[in-house]
Amino acid sequence: MASNRHLGRIVALQTLYEQDFRRDVEDKSFSLTEVLNRNFERYSDTIDDLSFVEDLVTGVDRKANEIDDIIRPVAPEWPIEQIARIDRVILRMGVFELLFDKKVPPKVAINEAVELAKAFGGDNSSKFVNGVLGTVLRNKEGSPAKLSSKVQEGKAKPAKTKKSKPKPKAKAKKTTKAKSVKKE
Repeated sequence: MASNRHLGRIVALQTLYEQDFRRDVEDKSFSLTEVLNRNFERYSDTIDDLSFVEDLVTGVDRKANEIDDIIRPVAPEWPIEQIARIDRVILRMGVFELLFDKKVPPKVAINEAVELAKAFGGDNSSKFVNGVLGTVLRNKEGSPAKLSSKVQEGKAKPAKTKKSKPKPKAKAKKTTKAKSVKKE
């Protein structure tokens, strides 16, 4: 079942990626349902849990703006429009599973997103996805009610991280060689 869900997430990623691409080129003929059904046909022999994939795709689609509002303050150096398309879609899926899908354990959601980023993203995608989703999870665990209200007001701030103080360099010990004194 686990590998089946992983394949389901790949199908969801393909579907949402195509949607994101076609939105950019303003393709009016795009139908999310048609693309999802086409992708289901390709993997009909191997995916048993079609409702999981459909819930993931439609959930990410419905909550895309809200999810983007959650991602923005967590990755302030990377405007959502400048994040690589594949990473953006993986982050949306991961945030959806973390915050809106109660059936998926948080660590599973993050691990699956990181694995997708390793397989389909760039060299640093998995680290970026892991960092963003880890911060989203910390924000969720810290104060879920505050996160929702701040996101809705557009005042969300990234999670505070501990800044480690630089360790002082160890002072070199003065070593003196004992002088050997010869007695005559």
